[in-house]
Amino acid sequence: MSVVVFSNVRVLDVRRGALAAPTTVLVRGNRIERIGGPATEPGANVIDGGNRILMPGLIDAHWHAAFASLPLPALLTANIAYVHIVAGEQAKATVMRGFTTVRDCGGPTFGLKRAIDEGLISGPRIFPSGAFISQTSGHGDFRSAHEVPAPCCAPLSYGESVGAAVIADGPDAVLRRVREQLMLGASQIKLMAGGGVASSHDPIDVAQYTEPEFRAAVAAAENWGTYVTVHAYTPRAIRTAIAGGVRCIEHGHLADEATARLMGEEGIWWSLQPFLDDEDAIPLPEGSPSRAKQLQVIRGTDDAYGLARKYNVKTAWGTDTLFDAKLARRQGAQLAKMSRWYTPAEVLKMATLDNAELLALAGERSPYAGRLGEVAEGALADLLLIDGDPLSNLQLIAEPERGILVIMKDGKLFKNTLQPRSAGGERAAR
Repeated sequence: MSVVVFSNVRVLDVRRGALAAPTTVLVRGNRIERIGGPATEPGANVIDGGNRILMPGLIDAHWHAAFASLPLPALLTANIAYVHIVAGEQAKATVMRGFTTVRDCGGPTFGLKRAIDEGLISGPRIFPSGAFISQTSGHGDFRSAHEVPAPCCAPLSYGESVGAAVIADGPDAVLRRVREQLMLGASQIKLMAGGGVASSHDPIDVAQYTEPEFRAAVAAAENWGTYVTVHAYTPRAIRTAIAGGVRCIEHGHLADEATARLMGEEGIWWSLQPFLDDEDAIPLPEGSPSRAKQLQVIRGTDDAYGLARKYNVKTAWGTDTLFDAKLARRQGAQLAKMSRWYTPAEVLKMATLDNAELLALAGERSPYAGRLGEVAEGALADLLLIDGDPLSNLQLIAEPERGILVIMKDGKLFKNTLQPRSAGGERAAR
């Protein structure tokens, strides 16, 4: 097993939001073996941190590896091999931004995850949901109007055939589709519980799926030891999903006070995104129905974060970047803007330890054995060496080319702008 020693580093304790005194961190294989002790180890590559800060790799709890950078028309029409190649390139860029883990909240990413895990290409750890599960006319129904109504025994639509989304109506159909995604390797299940912004056919205010349908999905997921998360914005959509046993709400920007209180009381995870009308907003045509829905969601963002704090809701952070390569490059910038609602220490804890706690809901369906989200003995070695103090300057995360000097995932160095040395002091091979 490879051995890497980080010497003269200050470890960021994300639990306490505090920096430790300069120390040594030894990584053997893919685990952090010890913190402290000698700065040498036989056969080790030694990286002198120069009193810089060593922190856990970042986690994006709402990412779409296949959908992040390609425009929607291309995703709906291009050869799926092209989509996968673009997704592979985006995966390389993702880990080089310091995001060593993502929870993929829908899309055809099982093959991409396998290629990354086998070392064929570089990229983050992926907790895959597989295809979105949507009702007819739901947020994941990508069919055109001329394809409806579908005749009996009609072939799958393009989106279904490539694993982007599947349509299921009624508890029995939902059970089948959930079980299919679990068979393919889903670590959690994603259902569409309400209207969306970019979709053409569903208004933002509509609730989708009934409580029995949610219960069917939850039963199938829990039989496999994992959980269901849902796309939902409105109180009715959120509350129906919670009544059906769902454990996590994606978005929820239009939640009211009673719904936020319920989420806090029931221990529901709220996976929120910092949607603002700024340079990171998905570009939509002015005056279009989708743009109107987008503005409605954006107006709810400040209130949603305020309610999450007020009712102590378990809050995860993610980007939900879609359809734009330029926006995908701003993954870290979207984390930095969280300082609008939280302290830098709270932001960094959310994007590491808190998000790791959400990932752990996958239980035995977790694709990766070991602890994520902190620099601790026995934890998986996903580490970033920061050139500055992120507790006072989150822009270091927003500008990873300058701010992140070393990126390690699973004990392997993906970026190192500091020349490592062997334990004997000579230069080590990169």
